[in-house]
Amino acid sequence: MSQTYVMPVGVRMALELATAEEVDTGMSRVVALLQRGCSAARVEWWAPDEEGDLRLRASGGAGGGERHRFSLGPAGDVVVVGDGRDPGLASALATVMPILRRRFVEERLAGAAMTLARRNETLEEFAALVAHELKTPLEEALVADDASSALERALHLVDSLIEASRDSRERTYASAAACLDEVLQDLGTVEVEVTAEVTASLPLPPVSLRVIMRNLLRNAVAAGARHVDVAAVWSTGSWRLVVDDDGVGLAAVGYLTGSGLGLSLCRRIAGRYGGELALAPRPAGGTRATLQPAAAS
Repeated sequence: MSQTYVMPVGVRMALELATAEEVDTGMSRVVALLQRGCSAARVEWWAPDEEGDLRLRASGGAGGGERHRFSLGPAGDVVVVGDGRDPGLASALATVMPILRRRFVEERLAGAAMTLARRNETLEEFAALVAHELKTPLEEALVADDASSALERALHLVDSLIEASRDSRERTYASAAACLDEVLQDLGTVEVEVTAEVTASLPLPPVSLRVIMRNLLRNAVAAGARHVDVAAVWSTGSWRLVVDDDGVGLAAVGYLTGSGLGLSLCRRIAGRYGGELALAPRPAGGTRATLQPAAAS
């Protein structure tokens, strides 16, 4: 008589984990097999996140009962709800544990390497953006009789950029009017008329809003604008900043030449706080820049 071979649950778990593309996918299958094979009401896998706090990553079953915790070392814990005294449970976990530990550590290392690569790329971009921002005040310092004022502006810009580049989870609001006043002082004498209707406060840190405003106004000046209108407008449940200019427009080479790094910086800052910065041609000519911050929660 032929006999049917039944693969032990521990071997099946190890096979599923070893062949899964990602640890989370493999452990979801492992948890389901463990829940059925050991007749548990529920099985959970808790694994550490980037801060080291245990988070529920996979679960199977919906019953309740006594909770039994089994350590998986750096890969976290398995929690069995119900009868955790099944003699096959420890054996099954012992079979899968070496594979889980290896794959979990490998995946964490790969993630850390990717994070370092992104940070390195961000640092290179930031260095280029700082050089871009410092170009004007340093050029002024070279030709000025007294360079102290221009150098002071340059140092202030560096401090502002460093502050704007930092991640912040705290929600702060900036007065659009106060920021615009400071930006106009930074820019000094410009041959452009600026009108404004900016009584609102926007959900951005003041230093970040100033960096964005300064770049948008400087781009308008570089585009040959004679008039720039800055307005804080209520739209779709939140305030947004609109900067209209009557310059040469987006299609002109001169505008694009003056906008690259500065706009990249502005978009990065807006995105950090859940917002967007968009540029569009105006029907009457010129360019409209719209800063749409994240809606207030």
